[in-house]
Amino acid sequence: MGTAGEHRIAALGAEHAEQVLEIYRFGIDEGHATFETTAPTWEEFDATRLRQHRHVALDDSCRVLGWVAAVPVSDRCAYAGVVEHSVYVHPEARGRGVGSSLLRALFGSTEAAGVWTIQSGIFPENTSSLALHQRAGFRVVGTREHIGRHRGVWRDVVLVERRSPLVA
Repeated sequence: MGTAGEHRIAALGAEHAEQVLEIYRFGIDEGHATFETTAPTWEEFDATRLRQHRHVALDDSCRVLGWVAAVPVSDRCAYAGVVEHSVYVHPEARGRGVGSSLLRALFGSTEAAGVWTIQSGIFPENTSSLALHQRAGFRVVGTREHIGRHRGVWRDVVLVERRSPLVA
């Protein structure tokens, strides 16, 4: 999958669908990325993620190393500037700055659109994701204890958010 640091960011589109969903499945299979147990179809993914806030990291062969996407948290106008995001990096591409690059791309697109808050829920066992988000300027705002069952076990979710320094 290329060497460390060699990637570019592009808009996530249908041409990336197969690889994006494969990376999503890796996260699902590892057990600490999501409550989901199966990846959505491309049609479901495409219909629910905000197009202007979907990015991929590509290596020099145009292979997808990771992706980030956001969804609105509510259709109420008071929450128009708040999105929830997911970021996934291929297991072979971790530790190479891919997640950080994807989050920076998300910050750029959301701030250009007037989004003031990006939030997410992360399993506490996903320490690499928590560290990535802390380095990117997210703060922990709380923990939802025993919020849902996953694979027969009650799971907690750490809530993180980043407030834009540019959008108020």
